[in-house]
Amino acid sequence: MRRFLSLIFFFFLSFWNSQTTKISLTEPKLTESIQLLDQFMKDNDERIVDILCSDVSFGHSNGWVQNLGDFKEDFNSKKVTYKDIKQIEISDIRKHKNIYSVRRKINVSGTYKNNDFEIILSLLEIWKKEKLVWKLWSRQSVEIKP
Repeated sequence: MRRFLSLIFFFFLSFWNSQTTKISLTEPKLTESIQLLDQFMKDNDERIVDILCSDVSFGHSNGWVQNLGDFKEDFNSKKVTYKDIKQIEISDIRKHKNIYSVRRKINVSGTYKNNDFEIILSLLEIWKKEKLVWKLWSRQSVEIKP
């Protein structure tokens, strides 16, 4: 019985700790940075680098991994152009000190090498606060197949 109660207590404590780490996105500047990221991508706006960490890492759904230099080169070449980026949902937000982890889904349409595409992506983004500005530190995307 004692062991059973210990297991219940452990389960409750684990559940409570996991619930307290999930928070709503109440950081308006982070919300603004997330919206700017999507807008700058869509507009192919070079100001996007202002909200990227110098050591940013992008993991794309097709297997590409890019650092800031790779990203800038492809972004400036317009290898991929975006027609629309719509956020579908934010499913999970976690905060630790000056870092936020944000899981969200987006619907993206655009052109890659003269071929149109439309895709739904699940993203895990890690945002870091640097000098009062929220900057993207890491992003991993996975395609969601219908």
